Amino acid sequence: MGDPRGFMTVDRKTYSERDPAERVADWNEFHIDLPVVELQQQGSRCMDCGVPFCHTADLMANMAAGCPVRNLIPEWNDLIYRGHWREALDRLQKTNNFPEFTGRVCPAPCEGSCVLGIHEPPVTIKQNERSIVDRGWEEGWIVAKPPAKRTGKKVAVVGSGPSGLACAAQLNSAGHEVTVFERADRIGGLLMYGIPNMKLDKQKVVQRRVDLLAAEGVVFKTGVEIGKDLPAAQLMADFDAVVLCVGATKPNDFFAKTPGRDLKGIHFAMEFLTKNTKSLLDSNHEDGQYISAKDKDVVVIGGGDTGTDCIGTSIRHGCRSLVTFEIVPQPPNVRAADNPWPQWPKVLRTDYGHYEAAARFDYSAFPGKQLPGDPREFSIQTTEFLGDDDGNLRGVKTVRVDWSKPQAGGPPFTVVEGSEQEWPCQLIMMALGFSGPEQVIAQELGLDCDKRSNFAAEYGRYATNIDRVFAAGDCRRGQSLVVWAINEGREAARECDRYLMGTTRLP
Repeated sequence: MGDPRGFMTVDRKTYSERDPAERVADWNEFHIDLPVVELQQQGSRCMDCGVPFCHTADLMANMAAGCPVRNLIPEWNDLIYRGHWREALDRLQKTNNFPEFTGRVCPAPCEGSCVLGIHEPPVTIKQNERSIVDRGWEEGWIVAKPPAKRTGKKVAVVGSGPSGLACAAQLNSAGHEVTVFERADRIGGLLMYGIPNMKLDKQKVVQRRVDLLAAEGVVFKTGVEIGKDLPAAQLMADFDAVVLCVGATKPNDFFAKTPGRDLKGIHFAMEFLTKNTKSLLDSNHEDGQYISAKDKDVVVIGGGDTGTDCIGTSIRHGCRSLVTFEIVPQPPNVRAADNPWPQWPKVLRTDYGHYEAAARFDYSAFPGKQLPGDPREFSIQTTEFLGDDDGNLRGVKTVRVDWSKPQAGGPPFTVVEGSEQEWPCQLIMMALGFSGPEQVIAQELGLDCDKRSNFAAEYGRYATNIDRVFAAGDCRRGQSLVVWAINEGREAARECDRYLMGTTRLP
């Protein structure tokens, strides 16, 4: 512990950001790095506490507490403070294959479980992680390291999202011949098409890592959908083992029976985000092959990271107005009594898209605004989609709900009388999460699924009911965090290696 008083003398300081009103004019990442000396000072805030909950990888109250990949956080925080950046990178890469991804898109459950965070703002763990790996790339410390010898075993990894890439990286490092199959035209899955470019740069960050994996010997095949372009039986015949990392891509549609659901202008969030990024990468939006929010009144139903990404994307298109609906109550500003440390703090968070919306639009005129200068409306339920004579969306009806008055035998809230409201909109994105993986592969292989339709495979073992077939990531655990996907991809690689070789040295 280089500075035993760092947490007492140094205040938390994070990256600055480009002005929201300025950055919405482009699709570039918007964080501005801190000077190295200030980053080292932030590393000194880590207390090297006796019980570092930051890297415990637990589930508490059904949410992540601590780092799912078990990063050695106190160690590399101290190395940053001492200026030993190369050694910090070595420690970081022991547990995380892709810190440049998690350092940008992870919600940082590690910080929610930071001991310092009990009474002070927590250590800037996520920022420190990103600083280490970005410097590693800049200094040329991160280079291709193909395995010294090959085992002769062939493994197919289906899906190239974070779990698939992590699994492929680990299996390749063990010497197996790994082929990754991806049905999209680019490698990366959620990382490539599910997260906007201003949050995770595709060429400078995602493709850079993919190119490194290819240089290490991983073979990537795009435009190949298992069960459509290549039968699952053929996959089993061609490879010694198969690891399914196909994600949870079936979107929830809680409005399937809501009047007007079939109107033109209502889209799932991932359809909106995927088409936007593909068009951006293909033609800088010149091909018009995306769902444009330009000059439209936009409503985003659902919150979370995906809802925020829909906000930021719509504003960059040039939408006329924007508001988001969440049926849940507004979270408190500080931890509630039933949400103690080290649980994930269920508090109100203002993300990049919310700041951009506040910079772009005046929300003071909205009736009954709960958060002045913020696009979010809480405790609000959509009751009907309104259309014009041509079947196009023109508006939406809502009511307010009161969560303090649950109905006996009914929903956990009561509709507030007289709260009916109509909102103009020509474009709606539903950011309502996912119900599980698509079932084509499961049906072809005869995989068992759990009650939520996820591929059945015990956590820690990852073996399905079909010999030689493993499952990891969202298709096994359900919709979750990128960092959990990396964790499962790494561990599934370990178990696959153990199956193939009888023993394993993978962590």
